[in-house]
Amino acid sequence: MGREPLGESRAAAPLFLAQGTMSGEVTATTVLLQTRLTADPGPGLNQQHDIDGAIGYVRFAYGPAEEISANDQADAADETQDPLAWQRSARLTEWQAVDAEHDFIVRVELTDLQPATRYLYRAIFTADKDVLDDDSVSIGEAASFLTLPEPRSGASVRFCMGSCMNYHSFMSGVANGGGPVTATEEDRLLGYPVFEALRDLEPDFFIGTGDIVYYDHPAQTAARTLPELRRKWHEQFRFPRLKEFFERTPVYWSKDDHDFRFNDADLMGAREPSAVVGIDLFREQLPLLPADDHDSPSYRTHRINRHVQLWFVEGRDYRSPNREPDGPEKTIWGAEQKQWLQETLRASDATWKIIITPTPMVGPDRASKRDNHTNPEGFRHEADEFFAWLKAEGIDNVLTCCGDRHWQYHSVHPLGVEEFCCGALNDENSIRGVRPGANGSTDPEGLIEQPYLYSEPTGGFLEIAVEERLGNAVLTFRFHDDHGVVLYETNKQSPLD
Repeated sequence: MGREPLGESRAAAPLFLAQGTMSGEVTATTVLLQTRLTADPGPGLNQQHDIDGAIGYVRFAYGPAEEISANDQADAADETQDPLAWQRSARLTEWQAVDAEHDFIVRVELTDLQPATRYLYRAIFTADKDVLDDDSVSIGEAASFLTLPEPRSGASVRFCMGSCMNYHSFMSGVANGGGPVTATEEDRLLGYPVFEALRDLEPDFFIGTGDIVYYDHPAQTAARTLPELRRKWHEQFRFPRLKEFFERTPVYWSKDDHDFRFNDADLMGAREPSAVVGIDLFREQLPLLPADDHDSPSYRTHRINRHVQLWFVEGRDYRSPNREPDGPEKTIWGAEQKQWLQETLRASDATWKIIITPTPMVGPDRASKRDNHTNPEGFRHEADEFFAWLKAEGIDNVLTCCGDRHWQYHSVHPLGVEEFCCGALNDENSIRGVRPGANGSTDPEGLIEQPYLYSEPTGGFLEIAVEERLGNAVLTFRFHDDHGVVLYETNKQSPLD
């Protein structure tokens, strides 16, 4: 990667970035940038109800915002000026070829970045990298990301988390479980209203913790083939509200069942899509790992600052069959992931250790299910064993944040582990929750304490903030509805050393 001047002007070209650009897996010094080259401009779908890809070449221009001169930034804000102007000081990645095998997606890893720094970037694209005149090169929208602070820094960090984004219920106006139907015709053109609320909060990053698309909805036309599966991603990420949010907010992604195979899927059975396809496609579509990394596991940990470390656990790739009797050998995590989780938790000195799990570990949930850690006929033994291990090891201040359940709650396990469930992102996918002690719940005896369960179904998200204030580290959790209204807030404090 080096510096070189870019062209002086831009001409129209039959290539587009209909799904925008996004950044992922940001650390203090690295980030992944991604875009998809398209033949369709979006946001509307073509006659095949898809966004077709296009062959060509893509590179990224990027640099710290403070290194881009005020004059260049002013030029970029003026639509009458050359849209390449602000990048005259930018670094350039190498040209990457775009091909159908990878769904016309390009992903680049940036390294040697500065901590706690706002970077600007844009995608540059062309049909032929050997003909780089003013009429052949196009440029994407200005985008940005903020790198994490240094691991030992006490700098404030604020992030949001959401899951269960059901395209069919949103577009059809048919609720998936009894929640309100609120999407307007304008919403169905612009995308989920929740992303306006998220944009206005300007979080440092976002966590998408599963069910980002629903391969099996609607059931009559469930996606099974590779083109059908990829179409689910294309239609979801074409919306202007999503593009705008993800162009300015880095993301950490996890998958659950619907964006893996189908409802409650494990590794078993011949039903399409296969487990192998589900695993590979999630890694193809989202900036989770570098493009050439086919071996690293999707579970990982990121130190956010001095006070918070996040663990992203994988809930589908290693699980035992759901229908096996529960017991010591039945596992969601698998032996290697479980060992990694315990070793890294034991080694961490973060004030708070937050496990990002696609499915719940505390709940309560409906007793009829058997695919998560709360279910007595599912994987309850592994959860109970893990919570007991935390207590025996004296590892305090471990919390879990989950998706999967379509309602918001804050619950406390009898052994003290607290869980925050972000619920569904859109109203149409929200449902009423399950209370401790309820008949048909995983906690019929009411042993779980539940400080918060929303009173009415709503889409929304979870906001988490950590800061140093008045001699304490303060960790705050806020639940929002899909318009950003705060529904519940609680915080934890720990004296600074």
